[in-house]
Amino acid sequence: MSLAAEGAFFLGLKVGRRSADLVLTDFRGRLRAARRRVYRYPTPDAVVGFVREAAPALAGELPVALRGRIMGMGVAMPFQLWNWVSVLGVPQSEMDAWRSRDLGAELGAVTGLPVYVQNDATSACGAELIFGTGERPKDFLYFYFGTFIGGGLVMNGQLYLGRTGNAAAVGSIQVPAPSSGPGGGTRRLIDLASMSVLAEAMEAAGEGSDHLWSQHDRWEVSSAVLDRWLDQAAGALAHATLAAAALLEIEAVLIDGWMPLAVRAELVRRTRGALLGLDLAGIEPPVIREGTVGADARALGAAAIPLSQRYLIDQNVAVREG
Repeated sequence: MSLAAEGAFFLGLKVGRRSADLVLTDFRGRLRAARRRVYRYPTPDAVVGFVREAAPALAGELPVALRGRIMGMGVAMPFQLWNWVSVLGVPQSEMDAWRSRDLGAELGAVTGLPVYVQNDATSACGAELIFGTGERPKDFLYFYFGTFIGGGLVMNGQLYLGRTGNAAAVGSIQVPAPSSGPGGGTRRLIDLASMSVLAEAMEAAGEGSDHLWSQHDRWEVSSAVLDRWLDQAAGALAHATLAAAALLEIEAVLIDGWMPLAVRAELVRRTRGALLGLDLAGIEPPVIREGTVGADARALGAAAIPLSQRYLIDQNVAVREG
């Protein structure tokens, strides 16, 4: 027996720092339709307006008899967006609007659906857990590369969210700074292994980076810039992995992101090598491997939230319902 793909449908909204995606998935997690909007920075009005236009369009791609089977919307978004003003270089007044707006409630009023809100990287990890292919480790740490790096944690086959839903905030892990040398200073993982770091390096080299946010299939970046970024990101990931493995004894680390598959594969290869070059005494190193969901993991993970809430027996997903 298997699930009837058209038994239920779900909307998944990813609110990113440079773009928003709304997807429609079926009961098996297959992408049925999608819409995307790129912006300089996210505001509540822009996101609500996008959903107001895109949700009816996505529903309209289903046969009339199936449109009533859309059972809910999940929202994957960074928490505390107002704290990213300095990094994004946007007006504080614009981002402060996020402090007082209840996005879940507003989107529920727009769509007429139950809406669930979750951290974006956690949602991407949830997509790997629910929709991922191949062998699923019971315990794994998950890294997702977007504008900034984020993460998720699965323990004993369940997504672990922590007290506030922000567990595995891997971007804040302190790792050795590349230029500091042995015993030198540290920096946050987010400052060394994020796509924003690559974009800054591209701009400094006179290479345009805007295309990174509009599509993920092809990066137009010089080999010198990409090579330096891959080495830096892989080294930082290796140190973060070692710290996590010492504390949690995780079985595997999965790496995914808004990037070409060839870049993802090379990043995984270099991270494996960097990890094996560290002092692993007393540690069983986890397997480093690629994620299987790909660039759309955050949006698909958002769609998986209402699926989990309504239909999975173990509803181990802490979310805010609007």
